[in-house]
Amino acid sequence: RPKMKLKKPQVKVKKSAKPKSTTRIVTKIKRASMPDIQLPEMSGMGVGIVGDFGGFEMIPDLEEMTVFGGAQTIGNDFEGTFYDLKRTRSGNARAMDTTAYADELTKFCRNGWRASTLAKFYQSPKKLYSTSILIPHVPSTLAPFSFGEPDTIACQWAVVYRGKLVHYKDIKFRFWGHADDVMIVRVDGEVVLNATWDSTGFNARLIAGKWTSSATKNRQWYLGNNLAWGGDWIELKAGVPMDMEVLIGEQPGGQFCAMLLVEEDGVEYETNPQNQKFLPIFRTAPTTHAMADAIMEHLVAGEADVFGGPVFQDYAPSVRTNEVAEVEPEIPEEEDAEPESSMRFWTLNNGKTFEAEYITMMGDKLVVGTAEGKQVKVPYGDLSLQDINFIKLSRPPEFDVGIVRSSKNFNIEMSSYALDRDQIPPRVLDWTFGAKVRQKGSGDYPFELKLEYFVFAQQHLDPNKYWFVDHQSSAYISSDQKDGSFRFTGDGITRLFDFNLTGQRRGHKLSRTLVLLTDSRGEIIAHSSTANWLMDHLDELRKRSVGDYIDQDCKQVYASGPRQNSNLY
Repeated sequence: RPKMKLKKPQVKVKKSAKPKSTTRIVTKIKRASMPDIQLPEMSGMGVGIVGDFGGFEMIPDLEEMTVFGGAQTIGNDFEGTFYDLKRTRSGNARAMDTTAYADELTKFCRNGWRASTLAKFYQSPKKLYSTSILIPHVPSTLAPFSFGEPDTIACQWAVVYRGKLVHYKDIKFRFWGHADDVMIVRVDGEVVLNATWDSTGFNARLIAGKWTSSATKNRQWYLGNNLAWGGDWIELKAGVPMDMEVLIGEQPGGQFCAMLLVEEDGVEYETNPQNQKFLPIFRTAPTTHAMADAIMEHLVAGEADVFGGPVFQDYAPSVRTNEVAEVEPEIPEEEDAEPESSMRFWTLNNGKTFEAEYITMMGDKLVVGTAEGKQVKVPYGDLSLQDINFIKLSRPPEFDVGIVRSSKNFNIEMSSYALDRDQIPPRVLDWTFGAKVRQKGSGDYPFELKLEYFVFAQQHLDPNKYWFVDHQSSAYISSDQKDGSFRFTGDGITRLFDFNLTGQRRGHKLSRTLVLLTDSRGEIIAHSSTANWLMDHLDELRKRSVGDYIDQDCKQVYASGPRQNSNLY
């Protein structure tokens, strides 16, 4: 029989690494009352789960992906700089109206897009890096929140993206796009597209100067909430980079959109629901799952191809599709493999050893089974300290576990324009999560335990998809805690939004939780779950990361977008 090497139980407390939580930031906030969000009942914990934390002031973690970009550069992306034209460089309020906003952006374009032209305005110290310029129809408050500027009312702001336009082979193409309000694209010092809203009433189309579109099918199909413009044809030589800049901005506040697509010369495209070309988005890197989720959460299906089309980089990209492929490694089958033996070697105080299988404890006697099938009783006091610890580890006491959560309510401060149009501010909840455990009954259990929790939010647009918003853990020893109780609070906050746009409820609501207590053998000895499918598919769940969207099989899926707006199409 195979012999099992004895391992000394570890009883020393060691801190577990806590994974960083993520926060999806989409919109200025001020405190206001709002209806309580009812959450599913937690099993096994009783009273006192909600709201048992004091106040907290935590800075949101903005390192995740948004439609305006992420906090980390990959080198082949566009750097975005956020400007608030309502404030001076030092952050003080300054006079700014509709005409002055357009005049300042016009001056910026006329002066060759020099950064010094906008230097008198407030500039966010946070940069975002994006491989695409694809912001579907969303609340305009998404921009300042994405750039870490929650105190900025979402009107009269601008973002300038700068990067290199390059392709690994010769290519001829043109841009198509639409913006609400401003989007102007410049390549090699020349404007190649002005997709600014055509009827904003503040001469926005004149910001880019006298440029006119040479496309023959301008304003014949919808992108976001208005009709698309076509740009000039551009020819790139293989591996030769050109400077490219994109100016986007919002004047009155309320809603925003800036979508940049690519039409390659000589390529046949499928048709979209509007019986027009189904064009791919502009991108400088293959679309990642995180970027696709950030876009598709707000993108109407059929308006833009998120995965196809050219990738503007100086080397040929690997082939990628919108399918989540998971290849399991092949494990060679073993013929006549014997099941793992539960036999182990025991050591007595007198130094003698014997091989047997642990069965149970009867009073002060250990009951073991021998290889011959006999049951033998051994006085507990005759066992070595290692064997006594093994028995204690194998017989954990009962525990109650559950989730801990607290929240802060916010209302978004809207511009006067948005309020005049009866636009309802998004509702916001900032959540902090944790977990707690209590040992039932007495008894010494001097071994390390790991307490961990998983939290999921549910899409309003598709209740069958769940956003994985938090997963953290902490280690402790039950016998070191008063009454065997322990709790911890996770790092960071999770911000959930709830808003209506084009008659559809969007955003997320807190939905499912799972708490696990695992011993040093890796066995789950207690759990609390609001959905059986989380435990049923735990192995699959452990493959997922915070920020992923999953279904009830814990498979990774893509976020669902809004339905087509029948008032537009």
